[in-house]
Amino acid sequence: MIYTSFRDLTRFGTDRGWAGWENYERVLDLGHLPRVLVNTGVWVVGVVALSIGFGLVLAQFLNKRFPGRKILRMVVIVPWAASVVMTSTIFVYGLDPFYGIINKFLVDVGILDAPFGFLKSPLPGFLSAMAVAVFVSVPFTTFVLLAGLQTVPHDVLEAAQIDGANRTQTYWRVVFPMLRGALAVATIINVINVFNNLPILKTMTGAIPGYDADTTTSLMFKIIQSDRQIDTASALSVLNFVVVVVVIGIYLRVVRPMRQED
Repeated sequence: MIYTSFRDLTRFGTDRGWAGWENYERVLDLGHLPRVLVNTGVWVVGVVALSIGFGLVLAQFLNKRFPGRKILRMVVIVPWAASVVMTSTIFVYGLDPFYGIINKFLVDVGILDAPFGFLKSPLPGFLSAMAVAVFVSVPFTTFVLLAGLQTVPHDVLEAAQIDGANRTQTYWRVVFPMLRGALAVATIINVINVFNNLPILKTMTGAIPGYDADTTTSLMFKIIQSDRQIDTASALSVLNFVVVVVVIGIYLRVVRPMRQED
């Protein structure tokens, strides 16, 4: 990919030689690049933060003993194991204002007065895609955090109770600090997956006039598919990779999830 980003390629893939930094200059000269960066930041931060939040709650619940826990754990993993395109398509039909079952449900319970075209305009379509991305990301996040919860020693929890700590204090002062490793894994994997997510955005926002999936980092796929600028798309892909590495590096430097407790 790095090699291709420095080549001058035609729309049909013919290599016309060394291009230097022209492809990168072309990427930086894109008029809508600022909007792409802003939308990408909102997309990544919003989806990852919500996935971690919901994952923490769900992992805490699934860590308790109750009848049917094994079955529920298997059910929770389905959205992550299923095809992302299939899941996105189901939501596209479910949100349809004319025959969508989700739209009908929201009207029946009184949340909406009338069916609403969630995927007919930019902002609702983008937020709907974020909701589906969270729905798909939560299962993996939950199981990573659940694995972390199961490594917390019971004697530590008992010691906290003996010392007079209530459930809230035990969780935030004992359990949560011991989840740093699991949180680091969940955050890093989610950042990588969400940052480079194409199927959800392409399936759900691709039909909105003037608001194709190019409003996030999947712009590279639009450049390849529509404009057929393989060299420019390669340069953008390399820049995406650099951004992900920098973001993860800053996260590990600031949070230091693997440091030992004193």
